[in-house]
Formats: sequence, C-alpha cells, structure tokens
Amino acid sequence: MIASGEGDGAARPLWLSDTPVSAGLWIRAHAAHSASGLWPLLLDGEDSHDGAFRPWASGELFPERMYSPGAHDPAVLLERWWTAYTRIHDDDHLTPEERLAVTAPFGRTWPRPAPGRENISGAGERAEEYARVFVRQYPRSRLGLVAASGGADALTAVGWQGPANYGDTAAFSAVVHDWERRFGTRVVAVGASTLHLSVAAPPVRIEDALVVAAEHFAFCPDAIWQGARPCTLAAHAERIVGMNCWSFWWD
Repeated sequence: MIASGEGDGAARPLWLSDTPVSAGLWIRAHAAHSASGLWPLLLDGEDSHDGAFRPWASGELFPERMYSPGAHDPAVLLERWWTAYTRIHDDDHLTPEERLAVTAPFGRTWPRPAPGRENISGAGERAEEYARVFVRQYPRSRLGLVAASGGADALTAVGWQGPANYGDTAAFSAVVHDWERRFGTRVVAVGASTLHLSVAAPPVRIEDALVVAAEHFAFCPDAIWQGARPCTLAAHAERIVGMNCWSFWWD
C-alpha cells in the first residue's frame, strides 16, 4: 500500500506488508537501508471493521501535513515542553507539593539536555536485537518500508499522527534525531500512538539517568504520569539505567 506526499510536496511512499512478519525480514531490510533508501518500521496496529490495518492502511496517515524536522531546535523544544508540563494549575488534581514531587529533584527547573556519549558503536546491532524482542512481544506486527534517510525522518515522511494531541510530528522527529546522535537510538517500531526505540548508549549512572528521564518527561509526559508506579521521574530514571530500549505512549 502507498501513502504519499509531504509538507514540502515531495512524494514519500510507504510499502506495507499484507501479513505479520518475522524479525529477520526487518533485519534484512535494515541492513539494506544504505542501498535502498527505505527505512524499515515494525508497525503495530489493529484491523478496522472493513479489514484495513489501522492506522497504516486506513487513510489515517497525513504526510501532506508534515513539515521538516530541521525547522526545530531539539533543546528549545524539550525546555518548552518541560515548562508547560511542570506548570502548576489551580484545577490540578495534585497539590503543588505533589506535582513538584513528580519531577524531583528538579521540580520546575529544566536541567538541560543530557550530554551524549562519544564514539557510540553498535547502534545497528542493538536495533536488530530489539527487533527480535519486539516481534516476540507483538507477533502481529507488519513491516513498513519508508523512503527516508533514517528512523527519525521516517516518522514525518510516513505522516504518523501519534503525538498529534501534543504537537507537530516534525518536532518529535527532531528530538528523536538528536537522540540518534547522543544515545545511538534507532526507530524500530511504531504504533498508532506509540514509539519504540533501541538505545546503543543508555545512561549507566543514576545521575545521568535522571537528566534523561527529564527529557523523556518533556518528550512524552504520559511516560511518567501513566507509566509504571511510582509515577515519578526518579522511579523512571532507575528503570532506564542501562536499558537498551525506550518506549513512549501518548494519550
């Protein structure tokens, strides 16, 4: 199946497999990306009443509405989102003290992006390992091939609407692109409102993990608010120390 168009008018096709695929097929497509120019995505979805695989084959992709991730500064985006999500409202269901406890030890103070590790290696291998894990967890996943330079750009190229309630997809692509550089992340799988990344260079110290957790909160507050309990930055930081995959879900 084909979805085409982008904000700048360029055609961006999506090829979608008709049936679930093995991790091996994703791995072969990933290895061929430099030659094919097609980035592979494991696509999670559900069948609609007419049998279309939503949202990938049901007309719910909007590449013509996408803009360039290059128009956004990832550091500015993260700080702006952090400021918005840590704001205390009069109608908040949490007290001001409880709200500040969620993002302790930073409270409302943005800690700035975490420094990346130099000379990152093994990003491709980590992505392939995670593809195997993901297919075991989601055996109904199909394969999508997107004409894109990498996974971050594939999100906008295909017209993914996952975080639409929170902002422009291109803004999220810009942050993912920056994580590719700083942490060796790779976009492995995508759902209607989920994003799954492999991570070659995760934080290995709790101090660093706390700053990365702050970035996760700014990028996807539901990762903290609706994640595993306790729903705090500190608990999330403990979970991502040494973790070679990051997953996000937007309500």
